Formats: sequence, structure tokens, C-alpha cells
Amino acid sequence: MKKRKDTVVAHAGNHPAENHGIVNPPVYHASTVLFPTLAALEGASKMGYDKVRYGRFGTPTTFAFEEAVAALEQGFGTVTYPSGLGAICSVLLALLKAGDHVLMADTAYFPTRRFCEGFLKRYGVRTTFYDPMLGARIAELIEPATRVVFVESPGSLTFEVQDVPAIADAAHRAGAVVVIDNTWSAGYFFQPLKHGVDISLQAATKFLVGHSDAMLGVATCADRATFEIVKGSACELGTCAGPDDCYLGLRGLRTLAARMDRHQATGLKLAAWLKGRPEVEAVYHPALPGNPGHEFWKRDFSGACGLFSFVLRPVEKTALAAMLDGLEVFGIGYSWGGYESLIVPAHPEASRSATRWPHAGPVLRIHAGLEDADDLIADLASGLKRLAGL
Repeated sequence: MKKRKDTVVAHAGNHPAENHGIVNPPVYHASTVLFPTLAALEGASKMGYDKVRYGRFGTPTTFAFEEAVAALEQGFGTVTYPSGLGAICSVLLALLKAGDHVLMADTAYFPTRRFCEGFLKRYGVRTTFYDPMLGARIAELIEPATRVVFVESPGSLTFEVQDVPAIADAAHRAGAVVVIDNTWSAGYFFQPLKHGVDISLQAATKFLVGHSDAMLGVATCADRATFEIVKGSACELGTCAGPDDCYLGLRGLRTLAARMDRHQATGLKLAAWLKGRPEVEAVYHPALPGNPGHEFWKRDFSGACGLFSFVLRPVEKTALAAMLDGLEVFGIGYSWGGYESLIVPAHPEASRSATRWPHAGPVLRIHAGLEDADDLIADLASGLKRLAGL
């Protein structure tokens, strides 16, 4: 029978009959794989990428996690990496060569932008950063040399939601591959491969692992041909995720549905509360009316995670420090997607070239964790009192 996504994340990749009846696939630590005969050894080079032949290509632990993520994202196959950025960079290297051109969302994760402006530029690949709200008008920027159109929806730090189907249609008509950073939705609230995207990337470090204790990246491909290119490049580059991290990713996946619902409810409650505060100039949350691309979120997404930003009215840095330094529940730190709530200053004005950030006040990004929402609100309320010098 066709299974719904909550059942998929609970069971995909599990094969108890192959593991002595054990529910969770064990961790296989391996480099060397032994073959019983010369014929078997020589035949190993003809095996598919889901077969054990050398530790770098994957172990049964790796394959179980990849199978589960592919099922979640509704793709042909998934490739694992030692980090989310590793997935991004490896996929771009798999698709691009000297003389090619890539269109990159102006709101992309800053290390993605840095990779384009530094590494890719040194090797002869040009990047044009585009307004994420262009939609079908992105066709005006596509050149004969454009090989990749990169989407991040919602955008990093400022959460603009892109018209992914329109962008994918324009890219495909020009022969370009569409790649998306889908970490915000965890592949749970949005399945981009159903909307024309060719490769969906995630920093599995975030929601898939879910406990802030592993670095992991994934790339899920829509079809076999794309998968062969992406997996082949990962093997050539010698990049692979460790089995312990894949195990933690698979373990986290089992509780993804319950966690994402909680992240969503808490995030919406915090966003609504902040929207009513006089100290706050704007709240950027895809599920709120008025957020850039909110209509695309309503059309394409089934929900929202707990990651969003808000803008304070201009204040002195000492006041901002007083607000943040005294927080008791929120942690001050980068990353997100774990059980713990986080808050961190963001600086979108420093990493935009195709768009202009309209606010002068400080931007704070919130990850709503699994704590009691009222305790988080109380923590923020106390912080805003310190901000005002009370």
C-alpha cells in the first residue's frame, strides 16, 4: 500500500530480517570488504552504488539511511556527505565545469555564496546572484552557458519563499539542472522533487539528526541518471559520511514527524507574540501573511518548521547584548534543528548583491526548540525588558 509520510519516516530503511531481527540497522564500521572468490572481487566493480564493496562507497548503515531519506524526499536515490556544506559543494562540482554559469539565489546560505565567489570562480565558473522573488522571470537571466539554477526556499536568514515550479520550468526549458537547499522543510513539509527540482539538498545536521550531535549532509536525486552523476562525483572526490553519523541521522528520522509538528507550533506561537511587540519592527516567517512568497508557501508546503527571524527597531549594541546575555532558556549559537531553542544575530545586509535589505535595526534568528513555548516567551519578554533598560 502507499504509505503516508509519517509512516515512511518511522520505517523506511529498516530491514530487520537482514539484521537478525534487530529493529534498528546496526553501525557497520568498515573500510575493507572481503570477497570469497576472484570472480566475486572482479565483479565488485560492476556492482551498483547500493552494494557493499568498499567502506568509502558506503556500508549497510549508510544505505539504510540513504534509502530512508530518498523515501522521505520521494526521489530515486540519496547520497550522504560529512556535512550539509559538503553536500552543496560536492553537488555543484559534479554538475559544473570551467566556462559554465550558475544562477544562485541572492538569499542563499552564506557559505554557499562564498563557495561560488571563491572556489568556483577560481576554476572558471561564473555565478550570477538573482532576486529570489523573480519566479518565471528568471528566464531573462539564463544564458547558453547556464548549467545550474540554485534555489534556497525559504531563503537563509530572511525566509523568502520562491516560486519553485516556475523557476524549474524556466530552467528545464533552457536545459539547466535545478538544485534546492531544502533543509528548512527537512523534506517533511516540502517535497521539491515533485515540483520540478532535480536535486534536493539538506544539512541533515539539522532536523534529520535532530539532537545537535552529528554533522551530516544529503543529496536526493529525482532520477537514476542524476544520481549516477552525483554519486560518481562523491566517490571521485573521496567524500563520504561516517557510519556513526548515518546511524544518528536514521535514529533522528524516526521521531521527525513528532518533532516537526512541535517545532511548527512553538515557532508560530513565538512569531505571533513577537509580531505584537512594540520593540519589533518586522517578523519574517513563511507561514505569516505578508512574508515574501507566503502565497507560494501556502500552495507548496504542508507546514512550517520553527526557524524564523525578526527585526528589532534600531538600538545600541550594548542594549542588544543586555537582551541576549541574560537569556536563560535560549542558547546563543549557530546551527539549528536540534531539541534546544537558539537565538543568534544575523546580518543579511552583508551578504546580498541582487537585492537590498530594507531594515536598519538588528536582525535576530530564532530556532524554536522543544521546550515549553510559554517559557520561551517569558525568556524573550525578560530580554526585551533588558533591551529597554528596565
